[in-house]
Amino acid sequence: MTSPQLSLTVRHTTSALDSRRGVVRLHREVLDALGLRAWDAVRLTGARVSAAVAACAPNGSAPGVLLVDDVTMANLGVTEGSEVIVEPCEVSAARTVTVDGSRLARMSLSPHTLRLALLGKVFTVGDAVSLLPQDLAPPPGSDVSAARGALSRAVGATWTTELLTITATEPSGPVAVGQSTVVTWRGETPEPAPELRVEQQRPERPAPGSSTGGPNVDVGSGAAGADEGAEEPPPVSDLTGAESTAQRLAEWFDLAFRQPDLLAKLGTSPRLGVLLSGPEGVGKTTLVRSVARAADVDVVMLEAPTLAVLEPDAAVARLSNALSGVSTERPCVLLISDIDTLLPASQPPPVATVLLDRLRSALARPRFAVVATTAHPESVDPRLRGVDLLDRELRLGMPDARTRTELLRVLLRNTPTEPGIDLGAVAERTPGFVAADLVALRRDAALRAALRHSGDDEEPRVRQQDLLEAVESVRPISMSTTDTLATGGITLDDVGDMAEVKQSLTESVLWPLRYPDSFARLGVAPPRGVLIYGPPGNGKTFLVRALAGTGALNVFSVKGAELMDKWVGESERAVRELFRKAAEAAPSLIFLDEVDALAPRRGQSSDSGASDRVVAALLTELDGVEPLRDVVVVGATNRPELVDPALLRPGRLERLIYVPPPDAEARAQILRAGARNTPLADDVDLDVLADQLDGYSAADCAALIREAALAAMRESLEAAEVTARHLEKARETVRPSLDPVQLAELEAYARSR
Repeated sequence: MTSPQLSLTVRHTTSALDSRRGVVRLHREVLDALGLRAWDAVRLTGARVSAAVAACAPNGSAPGVLLVDDVTMANLGVTEGSEVIVEPCEVSAARTVTVDGSRLARMSLSPHTLRLALLGKVFTVGDAVSLLPQDLAPPPGSDVSAARGALSRAVGATWTTELLTITATEPSGPVAVGQSTVVTWRGETPEPAPELRVEQQRPERPAPGSSTGGPNVDVGSGAAGADEGAEEPPPVSDLTGAESTAQRLAEWFDLAFRQPDLLAKLGTSPRLGVLLSGPEGVGKTTLVRSVARAADVDVVMLEAPTLAVLEPDAAVARLSNALSGVSTERPCVLLISDIDTLLPASQPPPVATVLLDRLRSALARPRFAVVATTAHPESVDPRLRGVDLLDRELRLGMPDARTRTELLRVLLRNTPTEPGIDLGAVAERTPGFVAADLVALRRDAALRAALRHSGDDEEPRVRQQDLLEAVESVRPISMSTTDTLATGGITLDDVGDMAEVKQSLTESVLWPLRYPDSFARLGVAPPRGVLIYGPPGNGKTFLVRALAGTGALNVFSVKGAELMDKWVGESERAVRELFRKAAEAAPSLIFLDEVDALAPRRGQSSDSGASDRVVAALLTELDGVEPLRDVVVVGATNRPELVDPALLRPGRLERLIYVPPPDAEARAQILRAGARNTPLADDVDLDVLADQLDGYSAADCAALIREAALAAMRESLEAAEVTARHLEKARETVRPSLDPVQLAELEAYARSR
């Protein structure tokens, strides 16, 4: 199925925020018509093809206008007033990016600093990009202030006007730069310097809580600012939510470095190898650095993703050089970030054996320890967990609402805020956010406050609304690598009619997450899952979006059989990974769309048992040994008789909810909800129109409004309202989709249940 596309007129943006940052602005109606949400990527086709990040246009903008900056206009090869085709596009995470630029830039900027400047930008080969950080909606974990400082020190004031050219990317097509992307200058090999950094602890350390010129909480990979020296790690007392993990690691450091004789008397070795796991951005590297600083232990840092792209001999040499450069006079920790990229469990590289031998030999040295971090512990080479390597494990969990409140309090400690800010209310709106996400939230809120106070003499302050608006634009890291379902800000109140269906969903999905104490008090387990079934296009997915919006839930979406994989074991692993991510982002909802294709009746497939294994994996996750906490599973199908019966028994998808086709009254409410943001002419009577739409599903009714708006835009891009004539014209295109035979079968199934 081809993606929707629209032809829009190019206009130069007047916003200083968007200038030279690779951001285009679209009218909200155009975003809806293209199925986009703010900060999604779009493909732009003018004289040449480019890509950019899409955001909402300011109020009052015309629907048929595309607001772009001068750099994007040049990338497209168009001028103001030209027509550009806009369509959604898939963006890959760039493994490598090669750039070219002026002689001053090549001499002044390291690849690490380039990566900081390119974080969050979307581009294709041949595009020109500026060095201005994309700080409108920066990727979580990126440090925009560090990028600005590095660029300013490197090339002075010219960094705001400097343009680079993208000469190659891997993979090809539209890509985005992430923390693990290797950025190099054209004709040069990857620069090794940023991946190795030694932090020597000094006796004259600042007192806990004293300012060192940077933020009080340091999160992410620890790579930010590597060219200029690492930021001071926060005191251990600021590691909110990680106190027990920090205490355990401090105890291990004390025994291994200060009391090795005690361990020897007890018949064990002082060797210390630790695997520290936890979600991305939760602060694993920061925790190790903070504990090491408190214990007066040096830290040698290696970034495994950068090491992994080197040739095998170069990678081994880099590790050996790092180990040989460690002083034997002071206790030292080798900190390897994202170890799963260097030593993966599946198809480990031949050099893995050599790297493991080097680490094994290093751990035999006195006053030396290895700590490796990973967000994917199941993807780490199992040999790394050997008794002579990383035989101890620690884990950092997702912060709950209370922990997020304390993290926000620490992060905003030195930020001027208006009195009476309710950080607890902000924390309740950020399920699944980790420390890095909250840093991005603070940055976005500060940017909004700065824009509001620009040009006045008042003391700038962040207010509650700045934080709440920032929540809408910052996407948590836990959701960045998984298909998610955008709520679009809708709630169950926006769903027309369906009173019984909404009540059933509220009881089955929201009550277990909102009132767990009530279930415990009555001695019953809350429902584990729900199956929504009904005719296609009848609002099942819309209901799930409304549920997520009402309950402030993170939604993980799986459509049909996309978890299926031809390789044995990969499908089951994908199911486990899905439930693991949902548990980390709790409270969350797993939405299994077209569940009949994902979990068909066992024993009837001809795919070598792959479907049967996926069903077994789903059943295991739903009621396995490890119980799901604050995670609800919702399946949707229009063929419930094809779903494996074992999935529908109590304790699994135990509640079956039928979504009937809309009657005239329901169609009228659906039309009103769909036209909520669409200006209608006085000659439009939605009640009369609803009576004429017999056989139309909820999706058909919504499509009718959308097609009528597009019909008005085709007549004039300056159209201000939709008339009855436009709706009649739309009915010629949008036909009823309900199948009477299938509808009769579903109603018979509903009666049998």
